[in-house]
Amino acid sequence: MRIGELSKRTGVSPRSLRYYEEQGLLTSSRSDAGQRHYSDAAVQRVSLIRQLFDAGMSSRVIATVLPCVDVPADLGVAEETFMAMMRERDRIDADIAHLVETRDALDVLIKANRRHRAELSTTPEPVEQSA
Repeated sequence: MRIGELSKRTGVSPRSLRYYEEQGLLTSSRSDAGQRHYSDAAVQRVSLIRQLFDAGMSSRVIATVLPCVDVPADLGVAEETFMAMMRERDRIDADIAHLVETRDALDVLIKANRRHRAELSTTPEPVEQSA
């Protein structure tokens, strides 16, 4: 299938598909005219790539993880992929911890703002003095 059909079947733009190829995440063959042609398996491959991007992985990390799918019987590949996945999990855990700290700090500010707004609503309005 050509890039337009793969785009249609996956919901991923042709530009993104070309980017996936540049990053070594997706492969195609070329016609004599230079047009890209993808196998039917590319639909599933693009779906997996999208899932990994949606999980917050970079193209560099995805390129490290995909060989486990491509060469599942290679212990060396499996070990390297496992280590990459563990590093990615550690990064995600650190991001989550940072987000929780940020949310907690925001909660403190929200609480202070609520108190301040409550105090302002009970404070009488200043009376204008006539000249």
